[in-house]
Parts: sequence; C-alpha cells; structure tokens
Amino acid sequence: MNAFDFAPLFRTAIGFDRLARMVDAAQQPDVSYPPYNIEKTGDDSYRLTMAVAGFGPDDIELIAKDNTLVVAGRVKAEATKAEVLYRGIAGRAFERKFVLADHVVVDGADLQNGLLHVALKRVVPESLKPRRIAIGGATPTLANDSQPTAVAA
Repeated sequence: MNAFDFAPLFRTAIGFDRLARMVDAAQQPDVSYPPYNIEKTGDDSYRLTMAVAGFGPDDIELIAKDNTLVVAGRVKAEATKAEVLYRGIAGRAFERKFVLADHVVVDGADLQNGLLHVALKRVVPESLKPRRIAIGGATPTLANDSQPTAVAA
C-alpha cells in the first residue's frame, strides 16, 4: 500500500491535519462487521442503518465528537443454558467510525428489529448561509455627517 507524505503540505498550510487523518482512515483495511447502509433521505438529511442482531439499546454506544461518529457495540456475557453447536449470528464487539462533513449532526437514533437507524442532518449556521445584500441607489453618507456636503468647483 502506498503511503502519502503530507510533510510538504504542513510546511506552508495550517489546519489541514484533519484532511491527513481522513486520508489515513480511508487507507485502513475495510472491516465488514457489522454491515451498514448510508442513505440520503432529503436535501440535507441522511440515515445510517446498521445490522446489529443480538444487540439491545444498552449494548450500543453512539458518540459524536469532532466530525466523527463512533458506533460501538458490546454484548454482556450471558450464562448459556445449552451448548452451541454452530454460531452463525455474530455477537462480537465492534466499533465503526464514520467521518461526518462539516455541520452534519446526529438528529436521533432508533433500534428496531435488529437494525440501528441513525438520523443525520446538515445544519448550516445562519452566519455561514449566503445572504442577499441590498444595493442602495442613494449617495452614501458618512456616519458622523447628517448632510452630504457639496464640493465647490
């Protein structure tokens, strides 16, 4: 696997360390457990669905921090009444990390029929939204003058 050297970028750029972390995370081996879907449900809304059979609400932890969503599952050990001859349902612990774009927040989570649904929404602050600026047709006046002064020719 090829490694990227970001040293030349860091010599002249400030604040791009997050980009380097994202590239490093993308190069990590793909873990296929548990399987998941990412759906776009609207212009600014998404849904992450994970198959978490055997996990209850108390066994799953969701943490959103620094543009990263971490979904972790830990099953508490139960006393087994019978000997398991074949285990096809994986109940092992897991941790999946998802990088969230700027201004994407977790809107809620729900666990139904072995599927964990996490609602995500892009919430752009008012200060970052484009705003229309009116163009005035009058002569601009200075703040400390009440009347514009005429210039003698």
